[in-house]
Amino acid sequence: MSEKRHVFESPAITVTWSRRRCIHVAECVRGLPAVFKPGSIPWVEPAQAAAERVAEVVRRCPTGALHYERRDGGAAEPVPEVNVVVPDPDGPFYLSGDVEVVAQDSAPVVRDTRIALCRCGAT
Repeated sequence: MSEKRHVFESPAITVTWSRRRCIHVAECVRGLPAVFKPGSIPWVEPAQAAAERVAEVVRRCPTGALHYERRDGGAAEPVPEVNVVVPDPDGPFYLSGDVEVVAQDSAPVVRDTRIALCRCGAT
Protein backbone atom coordinates (compact mmCIF):
# COMPACT_ATOMS: atom_id res chain seq x y z
CA MET A 1 0.00 0.00 0.00
CA SER A 2 1.56 3.22 -1.13
CA GLU A 3 0.72 5.99 1.27
CA LYS A 4 1.86 9.54 1.82
CA ARG A 5 3.09 10.13 5.35
CA HIS A 6 2.91 13.66 6.74
CA VAL A 7 5.89 14.53 8.96
CA PHE A 8 5.79 16.63 12.14
CA GLU A 9 9.10 17.24 13.89
CA SER A 10 10.46 18.50 17.17
CA PRO A 11 14.03 18.25 18.45
CA ALA A 12 13.10 15.19 20.53
CA ILE A 13 10.64 13.23 18.35
CA THR A 14 9.29 12.99 14.81
CA VAL A 15 5.65 11.98 14.34
CA THR A 16 4.33 10.73 11.00
CA TRP A 17 0.68 10.48 10.00
CA SER A 18 -1.12 8.73 7.14
CA ARG A 19 -4.42 10.34 6.17
CA ARG A 20 -5.31 7.18 4.24
CA ARG A 21 -5.15 4.96 7.34
CA CYS A 22 -6.71 7.38 9.81
CA ILE A 23 -10.31 6.53 10.72
CA HIS A 24 -10.58 9.29 13.36
CA VAL A 25 -10.70 7.10 16.45
CA ALA A 26 -9.24 10.18 18.19
CA GLU A 27 -7.09 8.35 20.75
CA CYS A 28 -4.42 10.95 20.00
CA VAL A 29 -6.71 13.94 20.52
CA ARG A 30 -8.11 12.58 23.79
CA GLY A 31 -4.62 11.60 24.96
CA LEU A 32 -2.77 14.85 24.22
CA PRO A 33 -5.01 17.67 23.01
CA ALA A 34 -2.11 20.15 23.28
CA VAL A 35 -0.20 18.14 20.63
CA PHE A 36 -2.96 16.72 18.40
CA LYS A 37 -5.28 19.55 17.32
CA PRO A 38 -7.62 18.75 14.42
CA GLY A 39 -8.43 21.85 12.42
CA SER A 40 -5.11 23.54 13.19
CA ILE A 41 -2.20 23.84 10.77
CA PRO A 42 -0.09 21.94 11.52
CA TRP A 43 -2.49 19.67 13.38
CA VAL A 44 0.36 17.82 15.16
CA GLU A 45 2.81 19.84 17.29
CA PRO A 46 5.11 17.30 18.99
CA ALA A 47 7.12 19.99 20.79
CA GLN A 48 4.08 20.77 22.97
CA ALA A 49 4.71 17.74 25.23
CA ALA A 50 7.54 15.53 26.42
CA ALA A 51 8.72 13.05 23.77
CA GLU A 52 7.92 10.05 26.00
CA ARG A 53 4.35 11.23 26.45
CA VAL A 54 3.93 11.86 22.70
CA ALA A 55 5.30 8.36 21.98
CA GLU A 56 2.92 6.82 24.52
CA VAL A 57 -0.11 8.46 22.89
CA VAL A 58 1.02 7.61 19.34
CA ARG A 59 1.24 3.92 20.35
CA ARG A 60 -2.48 4.09 21.21
CA CYS A 61 -3.39 4.75 17.55
CA PRO A 62 -5.15 1.50 16.65
CA THR A 63 -4.79 1.90 12.87
CA GLY A 64 -1.09 2.64 12.56
CA ALA A 65 -1.90 6.01 10.98
CA LEU A 66 0.45 7.56 13.54
CA HIS A 67 4.04 6.48 14.16
CA TYR A 68 7.05 8.07 15.77
CA GLU A 69 10.82 8.10 15.72
CA ARG A 70 12.67 9.28 18.79
CA ARG A 71 15.43 11.80 18.11
CA ASP A 72 16.48 12.17 21.73
CA GLY A 73 17.85 8.65 22.25
CA GLY A 74 14.54 7.32 23.59
CA ALA A 75 13.28 3.85 22.75
CA ALA A 76 12.02 3.05 19.25
CA GLU A 77 8.46 1.90 18.68
CA PRO A 78 8.17 -1.64 20.00
CA VAL A 79 6.90 -4.59 17.99
CA PRO A 80 4.40 -6.52 20.12
CA GLU A 81 5.52 -10.09 20.81
CA VAL A 82 2.05 -11.55 20.27
CA ASN A 83 -0.34 -10.86 17.40
CA VAL A 84 -3.81 -9.85 18.59
CA VAL A 85 -7.11 -9.23 16.77
CA VAL A 86 -9.73 -7.15 18.59
CA PRO A 87 -13.13 -6.73 16.93
CA ASP A 88 -14.78 -3.39 17.63
CA PRO A 89 -18.56 -3.82 17.92
CA ASP A 90 -20.07 -2.46 14.70
CA GLY A 91 -16.58 -1.35 13.66
CA PRO A 92 -13.31 -2.64 12.27
CA PHE A 93 -11.00 -5.41 13.37
CA TYR A 94 -7.94 -3.93 15.09
CA LEU A 95 -4.77 -5.97 14.57
CA SER A 96 -1.60 -5.48 16.56
CA GLY A 97 1.68 -7.34 16.55
CA ASP A 98 4.04 -8.17 13.72
CA VAL A 99 1.27 -7.99 11.11
CA GLU A 100 1.50 -8.41 7.35
CA VAL A 101 -1.49 -8.13 5.04
CA VAL A 102 -1.18 -9.73 1.59
CA ALA A 103 -3.41 -9.64 -1.47
CA GLN A 104 -5.00 -12.76 -2.99
CA ASP A 105 -1.99 -13.08 -5.28
CA SER A 106 0.30 -13.03 -2.18
CA ALA A 107 1.60 -9.56 -3.01
CA PRO A 108 2.33 -7.62 0.19
CA VAL A 109 -0.16 -4.87 0.91
CA VAL A 110 1.08 -3.55 4.25
CA ARG A 111 3.30 -4.62 7.13
CA ASP A 112 2.97 -2.79 10.43
CA THR A 113 2.51 -3.18 14.16
CA ARG A 114 -1.03 -1.73 14.14
CA ILE A 115 -3.68 -2.06 11.44
CA ALA A 116 -7.46 -1.65 11.20
CA LEU A 117 -9.48 -3.75 8.76
CA CYS A 118 -13.07 -2.89 8.04
CA ARG A 119 -15.66 -5.67 7.97
CA CYS A 120 -17.11 -4.84 4.56
CA GLY A 121 -14.96 -7.47 2.87
CA ALA A 122 -13.25 -5.02 0.51
CA THR A 123 -10.17 -4.40 2.66
